[in-house]
Amino acid sequence: MMKTTRCYVPACLLLIFVFLNPQIANSQISLDSTLEPYLSEYDLPAIAAAVVVRGQIVSYGAVGTRKADSDIPVTVNDRFHLGSDTKAMTALLVAMTVEEGKVNWNSTIEEMFPKLADKMDPQVRKVTLKQLLSHTSGMPADNQDFMNLLKESFDQEGNLDDLRYWMVDEWCKRPLVTKSGTKFAYSNMGYTIIGSMLERVSGKTWEELVTERIFEPFGLETAGFGCQSTPGKIDAPLGHSIKDGKAKGYLAGPNGDSPPLVGPAGTVHMSVLDFAQWAGWNAANGMRPPCCLVKPENVAKLHTPVFTVAQRKDAKPGTPPPGKYAMGWGEVEVEWAPYPVIYHGGSNGLNLAHAWLDKKRDIAIVTLTNIGGKKADEALRKLAGELYKSLE
Repeated sequence: MMKTTRCYVPACLLLIFVFLNPQIANSQISLDSTLEPYLSEYDLPAIAAAVVVRGQIVSYGAVGTRKADSDIPVTVNDRFHLGSDTKAMTALLVAMTVEEGKVNWNSTIEEMFPKLADKMDPQVRKVTLKQLLSHTSGMPADNQDFMNLLKESFDQEGNLDDLRYWMVDEWCKRPLVTKSGTKFAYSNMGYTIIGSMLERVSGKTWEELVTERIFEPFGLETAGFGCQSTPGKIDAPLGHSIKDGKAKGYLAGPNGDSPPLVGPAGTVHMSVLDFAQWAGWNAANGMRPPCCLVKPENVAKLHTPVFTVAQRKDAKPGTPPPGKYAMGWGEVEVEWAPYPVIYHGGSNGLNLAHAWLDKKRDIAIVTLTNIGGKKADEALRKLAGELYKSLE
């Protein structure tokens, strides 16, 4: 009964707000005319965006084509790739598992993989879950060793959880490059290890956990994993890269996305509307439906900065910009907001997605495009500022 009451109150408050603000609930604005100029200015095949105010999607749009040099219009229900925005979902799974008492924020790699501990580097054994979530484990950023292991994984047998366990075994024999907790190094391997930790304590693959504990409760019907299009079809915006000065679309296949092994770090896709719903829920610390997934203070903990991210010359679009990093989210200062906002970006090199949260005003903005690179990154950042200012 107590749990039911706790969930019911935020829902009631939301209904009251919608009743008192019918323009938000019933007058959603199309952003298509706002988005159109970005296609030509930044050479984008497609672009989509949505704005959420106090849990209501007040404006949204999607323009452009699913494949460059083709006339296959995108829609707001099309699936876009989120890349590293997936990390926030993995972090939420961790918060759920912490509340269940199966792990804690300071659980170590040694504790989570006791059968592998004897073969681990002594310092790696002591790396904590919180350090992995905040990219302060002391492990290197993704390097050639990481890429070599990904290639070797194709020769291994088993399901994805078996492969992730194998990769943990192989990776954790390597020494740290810095002392844990002293330096930021953006690591997809770190989140792959977290995914394997969750699989160890749950008995389910990370994909099953995300589906059952995030996609289904949120009603994210367009959500899935890997390439956003179906093999043999152009039923979603294809990811693109620039080849010989032109945008080349990638059909679903081995070169269309990152290996599924690194799913916990970035293989989720969904529509702009579903992405907006996810972002809006985070903007309110999880205090609106689906409520009771985790305590609001633990959602806030995921957004609370852990380490400062310095300027990096080699930072790629979709990786954290200068600012502060929390756990699956970052905090950044931008010229168009009066105070720091919560942010994360994601890219598999062929797509780009940004999520922006102004938690003081309970606002979320999501922007997506189906091409990677700095030019696309500039477009999405400019668009976020334009949409934010339109709310003033």
